[in-house]
Amino acid sequence: MRFKDVFSIIGPSMVGPSSSHTAGAVVIGRTARRIFGAFPAEAEIVFYGSFADTYRGHGTDLAVVGGLMDFPADDIRIRHSLTLAEEAGMRLSFKTASHAAYHPNTVLLKLKEASGREDTILGASIGGGNVELLGINGFDVKCTMNYPVLIVFHQDTPGMVARISTILGHSGVNIGYMDVDRKGRGREAVTVVETDEAVSPELMAVIRSLDHVHRVILADLNQRRQEG
Repeated sequence: MRFKDVFSIIGPSMVGPSSSHTAGAVVIGRTARRIFGAFPAEAEIVFYGSFADTYRGHGTDLAVVGGLMDFPADDIRIRHSLTLAEEAGMRLSFKTASHAAYHPNTVLLKLKEASGREDTILGASIGGGNVELLGINGFDVKCTMNYPVLIVFHQDTPGMVARISTILGHSGVNIGYMDVDRKGRGREAVTVVETDEAVSPELMAVIRSLDHVHRVILADLNQRRQEG
């Protein structure tokens, strides 16, 4: 494995015994909270592979819920995250499942608001507290959360990806990585963009105003959470 940095070996500062099973799980939870954009009234959490086998012993359930509460990986409140989440009004359920194609440390989060709005986020903890986002609402995507991530839900129309790229480029936002998936030709699609810097609310509004764009999200773990 190519050496990246010391945290690839020892992991980040964290509460818990494992950078993969706790620190990475916190990041997945925080990522899901950013994507959902609100405090979830209900969270169904499905563990796969190694997560499914050891999540209680390694505190992965505490870690994921701590992430949903937006606690950083070294926050001692993670030890009591289940109680704190339920006291705040979050209904929690945990399940286990198997899927051969998934990374061993994979978790699926189904988040719902009281109004019925919901998002489904699939993520994997790949070591050293690092994660990969693998899916959103049934779309297959792949990106890290090491950089700000812009997520654009839109109709699959010619030139849409080019328009998004042009808007970002003209505003001085550098694209580090881009991934696109669609439900079929001319149907619903998603474009996921890792950028070197966070996209401003004004720029997000420009992208949101494009024809055939349904929803625009910024998932930036380094930015103070904004909801509403």
